[in-house]
Amino acid sequence: MNIIACGALAHELLALKQLNGWEHFHVTCLPAHYHLTPQRIPEAVRSAIEEIRNKNDDAILVAYGDCGTGGRLDKVLDEAGVERLPGAHCYEFFAGSEQFMHMHEAEIGTFYLTDFLVKYFDTYVTKALGLDKKPELKELYFGNYTRLMYLAQTRSETLRAQAEMHAVTLGLRYEYSYTGYGEMGSALSRTKRISVAEPCQH
Repeated sequence: MNIIACGALAHELLALKQLNGWEHFHVTCLPAHYHLTPQRIPEAVRSAIEEIRNKNDDAILVAYGDCGTGGRLDKVLDEAGVERLPGAHCYEFFAGSEQFMHMHEAEIGTFYLTDFLVKYFDTYVTKALGLDKKPELKELYFGNYTRLMYLAQTRSETLRAQAEMHAVTLGLRYEYSYTGYGEMGSALSRTKRISVAEPCQH
């Protein structure tokens, strides 16, 4: 089984491999920073599929949501005959589709963080949005948000403290929900010949 994954899911994929004893499971990670330019994701995934198929004819699963591609990723996958994990984004993978919908409907103005985004907040939020150079932009980006929800994959007190600090930085009410690996693990366990894992880089 070949998995083409977002680099933001690398840690979780490797953890699931260890927890479940999956012994075959070749992972190709694409750079997590593609989320800052989601228009690059579909063609990057297409290239990864073509590269894998030039090497073997094993099944391929894509560990991405739509991730802001506006349906273009699904078009690429339909053309290639490849499936991806269900859901619009990793928040939905981890929280579960039904639970995430409840969260979203309860408070639309919610900014979500995962373990990855808590760890790399400065890179993917502060610097990516230019808040390090122009902190006055915070109101422009987050003025309509009311809550920061940390969807935690691990029970790390260090990450919980960091997430709460990020909420303070953004001026948002902090909430925490432990999700573990959510629907990502169950989706992977339903595939055949699961196992491996090559190291992925963020």
